[in-house]
Amino acid sequence: MTRLLDVMRRLRDPQNGCPWDIEQTFETIAPYTIEEAYEVADAIAGSDMPALREELGDLLLQVVYHAQIAAEMGQFDFAAVARAIADKMVARHPHVFGDTEIRGAAAQTQAWEARKAEERAAKAAASGRRASILDGIALALPALIRAEKLQKRAARVGFDWAEPRRVLDKIEEEIAEVRAEIDAGAGADRFEDEVGDLLFATANLARHLKIDGEAALRRANAKFERRFRMIEEMLGTQGKSADACSLDELETLWEEAKRRESAAT
Repeated sequence: MTRLLDVMRRLRDPQNGCPWDIEQTFETIAPYTIEEAYEVADAIAGSDMPALREELGDLLLQVVYHAQIAAEMGQFDFAAVARAIADKMVARHPHVFGDTEIRGAAAQTQAWEARKAEERAAKAAASGRRASILDGIALALPALIRAEKLQKRAARVGFDWAEPRRVLDKIEEEIAEVRAEIDAGAGADRFEDEVGDLLFATANLARHLKIDGEAALRRANAKFERRFRMIEEMLGTQGKSADACSLDELETLWEEAKRRESAAT
């Protein structure tokens, strides 16, 4: 860790560092931080331990990078970051680091959320505003993940459907509203609004079915990619390309790809 911190200091050295690294800011590095987190998730999904080791290192570098920039600004350094998260974990686990007794994972989750709520309330009070149960849900999260988090928070105070079929009813209602906007020849703003409502309701259905909406969409993406590549392979054996085919031809090949995939499993 000491070596890594030294490497980053040298990369950012104004006189002898790397010109590219010297120019970077919190804002320019943030997209890489998000990308590295996704690459960690990809390595985990693929059960690829060598890749996971490498990607965790890349993600750690992002933390070190931000901490170095902050240190140069006189704000905080890596030690302060590590100390703050260690203090937070100790405070949130009094049953491990103190004498509080918590029985079972469910009770621990409840205690964890209660402590986080206290922290959010303290932050709101410090900034002179009213606390909200929706506080602390990062705007930079992927929209699907953020939708689920917003819904989970609202559900804690009873603002939620009792069972999945009610959510299906809501989805059908939202589809009807999208259809009405299409029939009315609405503009992009109305389409974005109504399609957004439809996506939000779909994310809610995933939550009610106790599945990860982001994982479900990733699975659908992978399925589409796998089947479309199969179409391209079938066309390749015929000396054709997808852009030279009609939609009906592509649909027929799509169904064949689905059939082959089903037969293989």
